[in-house]
Amino acid sequence: MGVTFNFGQFFLSGRTVIGDTLHEIGLKNDKLWVLTPDTGAALKAFKRDCGDRFVDVGIAEQNVVGIAAGLALEGNIPVIMGMIPFMTMRACEQVRTDVCYQNLPVRIIGTGGGLTSEGGSTHNAMEDIALMSSLVNMTVISIGDPNMIRDILWASMEYPGPMFIRLAQGKKDRVIYEEGTMKYEIGKGIVAREGKDATIFAHGEMVFQALEAAFRLEEEGISVGVIDMFTIKPLDKELVLRVVEETGRIVVLEDHLMYGGLATAISDLLMDRAVYPKAFRRLGIPQVYAGFGTGEELRKKYGYDTEATVRAVREVLEK
Repeated sequence: MGVTFNFGQFFLSGRTVIGDTLHEIGLKNDKLWVLTPDTGAALKAFKRDCGDRFVDVGIAEQNVVGIAAGLALEGNIPVIMGMIPFMTMRACEQVRTDVCYQNLPVRIIGTGGGLTSEGGSTHNAMEDIALMSSLVNMTVISIGDPNMIRDILWASMEYPGPMFIRLAQGKKDRVIYEEGTMKYEIGKGIVAREGKDATIFAHGEMVFQALEAAFRLEEEGISVGVIDMFTIKPLDKELVLRVVEETGRIVVLEDHLMYGGLATAISDLLMDRAVYPKAFRRLGIPQVYAGFGTGEELRKKYGYDTEATVRAVREVLEK
């Protein structure tokens, strides 16, 4: 089925989609437990109708992971909803040892990916993909369209092992894909746009920006493909290798530190396979602690906004 786009005309709260989907699943699957470290505003329906399977531990991320691990050992599927910096850094040891070491089906849904939190350096999530990808058994997903959440959460009920699901702010997220045009399969990337001159790999909120840049470059006669690599681990190796062979000129765009995220995963794959693209460029957060501002303001400040993406594609085409 062909891909069609809303292209940013519609917005939706990712947190609301999470709450609605967990409520829907919870009414049908009594193995689902939902837990939160005091960030459960979107979970009111689940709490109302499945309250015996809802736990709010307060601001104690280490504790919520430990409780989730215990529930998983009893045959349940716990889902934690929290803020990314604290779920991936404050609770990193518990995620590693309690969850990943035992390969338990705990799902951690985090909001505030990249520089979208507007909460300054302490609340920005710059390292989370690197941290979670480094953990044995962990699946790492980055959501670009809030409507993806429903399919992925349903699929996660049957998916083995732990999972980290990354969202942007989760309050006003762009709906990118027209309903019914996409199939979301964990471990498989999405060819959001075909192109023959260059390819942009992106994930999360940066998928929309990549499409913006591709449409702008089309006006100059430049054909740019866009890959929504929403599953970062396991990486869709076949798709990456095929696209690199087809276009040879690659830009990786992510709202994460430039090293340790998707760009690193792709470059590691290419070096391991002795595949050398004609040009490779990574765009993301440099080695700084970004201050306050909106995601849009900070991406411009640190050189990975739409204009920078367009320039990066032009530059790789010169190689």
